[in-house]
Amino acid sequence: MQDWINNYFDTHVELLKTLAAIPSPSHHEERRAAFIKDWLDQAGAQGAYIDEAKNVILPFAVEGRNDITVYMAHTDVVFPDETPLPVREEDGILYAPGIGDDTANVVGILTAVKYILEHGLQPKEPVLLVLNSCEEGLGNLDGTRRIMKDFAGRIKELISFDGSYQSMIVRAVGSERWKVSCRTVGGHSYSAFGNPNAIHHLAKLINRFYEQPMPDWADQKTTYNVGVISGGTSVNTIAQDAEMLYEYRSDDRKALRFMHDQFFRILEECESADAHFEAELLGERPCNGEIDPEAWERLLSRCGKVITETVGKPVARRSASTDANIPLSVGVPATTFGLYLGGKAHTREEWLNIESLRTGLPIAIRLITSHFA
Repeated sequence: MQDWINNYFDTHVELLKTLAAIPSPSHHEERRAAFIKDWLDQAGAQGAYIDEAKNVILPFAVEGRNDITVYMAHTDVVFPDETPLPVREEDGILYAPGIGDDTANVVGILTAVKYILEHGLQPKEPVLLVLNSCEEGLGNLDGTRRIMKDFAGRIKELISFDGSYQSMIVRAVGSERWKVSCRTVGGHSYSAFGNPNAIHHLAKLINRFYEQPMPDWADQKTTYNVGVISGGTSVNTIAQDAEMLYEYRSDDRKALRFMHDQFFRILEECESADAHFEAELLGERPCNGEIDPEAWERLLSRCGKVITETVGKPVARRSASTDANIPLSVGVPATTFGLYLGGKAHTREEWLNIESLRTGLPIAIRLITSHFA
């Protein structure tokens, strides 16, 4: 396998550069999806299709089966660009927005498909390979939600390739994202001085959020953040409207509910004759549900063993918010880990160590081909 990877490696890297340049904002992954579907067709894969959520799906022996293993990697990036993304190579490093998160892992699945096809492997168990949409931000995990809906009751386990091979995700960080709007009287900054100002009232609300008590029980982590504020008309206008984007996260269902209830309690307490607040839910990610512990540990142990044997050291287990949130929330064993080493994800300076791909690729190929003969 490693000899094959070494011989194919330059082609793999060139495919990564090509795909990384294709813009792919959440909800607008159609260009990458079309490229991937065409690549699979030209490689000789049979039955690949694009669903209504812009997921590219390649099924192997899944018809009539209720024990499907899913391997996936997301095609969207956090950047809104509609023009080609810049990609450059320098001293063994690839630089591009989204080069690692998650383009390298998408190409890892494609190269695993190439390996399967070139070696004439046939499925001995049902496998679904998915290059999915809408993992990032307000994509709200819509691609994975669609997979779990369309294959409801048929998925045995799910592995999402995302991030590096240094850790495995075993606990889903749930979240709620809100747009909070404030409206009040406003007016001219001089002649109506003293009238309520929406920006001022929004600022007081934000201050309340940053003074709120947090869940204090053990074995959980809970956070909150105001990420964007906007509003007003001009420097000489008392603002009638202002809004913010606010989120809270937790890897504990009880704590997430605590933050939800407190959010609405603070909103109600800040409501007054001078200022009216409205909250719109923009995105929601669930925490872990009830999962068969034995089935889940079998999946984690199998994946951890392959990573450890390939990388040469044990893999850490941690919490995060990924595509695995959706299966975990409904009791399907799932985990997330990646196939590379890099840094500065979610910035335009994101980078990836090219040689790390030579280590990461065997992880994907060994796991996926374990279902083939």
